[in-house]
Amino acid sequence: MRIVFMGTPAYSVPALGELIAAGHDIAAVYCQPPRPAGRGQQVRPSPVQDFAESHGLTVRHPVSLKGDDEKQAFADLDADLAVVVAYGLILPRAILTAPRLGCINLHASLLPRWRGAAPIQRAIMAGDAVTGVQVMQMEAGLDTGPVLLSETVEIGASDTAGALHDRLSQIGADMVPRALAALDRGSLEATPQPGDGVTYAAKITAEEARIDWSRPAQEIDWHVRGLSPVPGAWFEATDINRSDSTQMVRCKALMSAVVDGDGAPGEILATGERLVVACGAGAIAFSSLQRAGKGVQSAQDFLRGFPLKPGMRLA
Repeated sequence: MRIVFMGTPAYSVPALGELIAAGHDIAAVYCQPPRPAGRGQQVRPSPVQDFAESHGLTVRHPVSLKGDDEKQAFADLDADLAVVVAYGLILPRAILTAPRLGCINLHASLLPRWRGAAPIQRAIMAGDAVTGVQVMQMEAGLDTGPVLLSETVEIGASDTAGALHDRLSQIGADMVPRALAALDRGSLEATPQPGDGVTYAAKITAEEARIDWSRPAQEIDWHVRGLSPVPGAWFEATDINRSDSTQMVRCKALMSAVVDGDGAPGEILATGERLVVACGAGAIAFSSLQRAGKGVQSAQDFLRGFPLKPGMRLA
């Protein structure tokens, strides 16, 4: 097929790689424009742009697809199909209908649960036992189209959003060529999404990522793992190394486990190999943390450079 690929982050790269390997004609690759990134805030191309250009593909990164010129440029590609994987822009109706077979989207949930921007994080944060990857036919609504192909994936008790992201990315990449082959044969059945069970995976806000110690330990564990490694669930702690004992430092918790323990919410119960903190019910142990301006560390290394004592309260 003659394909337009539309994607931006690292999650999208394996799917593009599989389409290239399968011998499809990639008419163009659309991605988000280069943006400042990293500590130096240097302007960098997205992972998809890097990968596409390394394979000699035509890359386009318009700020919007709403203008008539962009719509016409897309139509002029004369594509059989557009494959969308975490692109990041809303597709106007003129874009959705331009390819001969329309546009399909690779979505990282079992629709209609977790429509929207952050389905991987939201599934773990909600304590879901399963999630999945689905290929769906795109419509004007937000992730409302009929499902063409689906794979169910278990969420492990220690899965982080990062680990689940990588697993779903590869599973989805393997599904895309299969879906295209079946679509070309006319053997894919479009199954409408059920009307009940709809939930939305809104973008994660910085304030939402803050740990609420009054919640049960199990919910905090889901919260931490669902936000690891990015943006990271965070709390504040007093820096006892400073003369100003009121100085608070923001810290991220990146790996957690529910443990036995009892105390006031936010009270440090134990330090050493892990940082153990009391919650609204039960306790949680952190084995991987990061404080502002530093790299990710094991709990032991973190506590060596940023001492915390049993009895202290985290905010």
